Amino acid sequence: MTDLLQIAKREIKMGFRNPWSYSFLILFSVFSLCLLLINSQNEVSGYSGVTGSMISLILYLLPLMALFLGSFSLTAEKEEGSWQLLSTYPLGTLPFLVGKFAGLSIVLLTIVSFGYGLMGFIAIILGIAFELNTYLLFLAFSCGLVLLFLSAALFIGSLSRNRWQALTISLMVWFFLVISWPAILIAVLGLLPYPWIKPLLSLLTLLNPAELVRLFVVIKLGGGSVLGPEYYEWVSWIREPWGSLAFILVFIAWIMCSIACVYWIWERRRSRG
Repeated sequence: MTDLLQIAKREIKMGFRNPWSYSFLILFSVFSLCLLLINSQNEVSGYSGVTGSMISLILYLLPLMALFLGSFSLTAEKEEGSWQLLSTYPLGTLPFLVGKFAGLSIVLLTIVSFGYGLMGFIAIILGIAFELNTYLLFLAFSCGLVLLFLSAALFIGSLSRNRWQALTISLMVWFFLVISWPAILIAVLGLLPYPWIKPLLSLLTLLNPAELVRLFVVIKLGGGSVLGPEYYEWVSWIREPWGSLAFILVFIAWIMCSIACVYWIWERRRSRG
């Protein structure tokens, strides 16, 4: 536990010294305020055009931020030789990786919290109506995206040899999961027999962290009808009383599986020298 905390503290210090962190903090804060001011004449409550635009913005920005910062953190350990030095000490691979994840999570969640805190502060000063439940759902949505994509970023960083390779893979993953996902779903599912569509759609939704969190928040905001009647029925488990608990369990399982894969890769490389 001591090793884990030391790695987490080290990662927090490095994260707040990283100019990328402040660039994303400024960018996220500016775009959040712009959306708030542009739609200042409308009450932000439930699912609407305003909240739909905010969800799209968050989906484009936060996963990319988490992928960059997370993958660069691990590749930097390889390029700068820090891991080679740390591996000579009695430091376990799992405390090292969990400490990295914890430290990076604090850095990223601080950026998200600052952006939402500034948005809420300006909204109060200007008297802009923003329903508390909607505000908290957006905060949870952003935090969930950051943590899920951070776990994916560690996996990318473990496979990459340098920052350029991590940058390339991160952009490919971001484009695949966020930008091109609807087109890929339509193309793949259109080739399958109808009875296969529902189970495969549910499985693919669980494998895509961006789509999983987006669907959960949209339905919780009462905007399930925008998904279309059939798609809405296929993800109807979110509406059930146990839907939130199931989502949390899937969320935890996603992170644990990602870290387990990263641990296997690093432990294998460590044993081979």
